[in-house]
Amino acid sequence: MISHRTLRARALARPEVKAEYERIKPEFAFLDQVLAARKAAGLTQADIALRIGTTQSAIARLESGSGKHLPSLTTLHKYARAVGCHVEIRLVKGTDPTRRSGRA
Repeated sequence: MISHRTLRARALARPEVKAEYERIKPEFAFLDQVLAARKAAGLTQADIALRIGTTQSAIARLESGSGKHLPSLTTLHKYARAVGCHVEIRLVKGTDPTRRSGRA
């Protein structure tokens, strides 16, 4: 059986896979922060759902990043407060790492 590390290395050796990985890397970094904040707060998805007035399944979708719809800024602020954090949004001048070439 092939290890995850070997499979990842093989996949990232392909230029098109590497480019897509780099494009979505910030999104996964954000999701890692979300999960780390919940863990540090010692809360479950159900705990957060109760605190912000939603369902556990909605929190699971938010944390998975795989939903069809992105969470609103209001939801992100509520989630952040529930785990003892706050949200910072910044505009950074320079090349957009999430932009695919040839697309606006």
